[in-house]
Amino acid sequence: MTRALLGFLPNLITLCRLLAVPLVVWLILTGQWPVAFWVFFAASITDGLDGSLARALDARSQVGAYLDAIADKTLLVSVFITLGQAGQIPLWLVILVVSRDVLIVGGVLMLHTLDQAPAMGPLLISKANTVAQLVLAGVVLADVGLGIVGGGVVPMLVWLVAATTIASGGAYLVGWGRGLIGR
Repeated sequence: MTRALLGFLPNLITLCRLLAVPLVVWLILTGQWPVAFWVFFAASITDGLDGSLARALDARSQVGAYLDAIADKTLLVSVFITLGQAGQIPLWLVILVVSRDVLIVGGVLMLHTLDQAPAMGPLLISKANTVAQLVLAGVVLADVGLGIVGGGVVPMLVWLVAATTIASGGAYLVGWGRGLIGR
């Protein structure tokens, strides 16, 4: 493989994650829970794989950073909305998760409008939130689709996702606020 093709590989993996989103949603909506779990699992694995590969190949790029963020948001928001619609996670949590992501996207757009583009890089609490969301969605899909996870874990994960979602949204607001007032 040429160096250019290797450099594109992380972005190709990210694109595959993005393309898996409609499939996962369709599988959930049509009740094909076991397959939905495995497609979601594969898509979730690519979340860490693409970034690790980009670093290993010295192929990090701004396009890749934005594409990764878009793929993450699209996968998680779509799956959370669909799981909420299917009655598998509480609707208040869906609203909280979606609202945080709308806040982040809106904040980034606002900062771009003000010619203060934020650095593209998630906060540590945001990474923890993404992991918690991926685990919750995966556990719910495994529980419903494969029957391999006890339902008692889900309520604990719901509260963990809620706490990290609130903390992450708050951390972004504080950081942006400090940036806007020059601190």
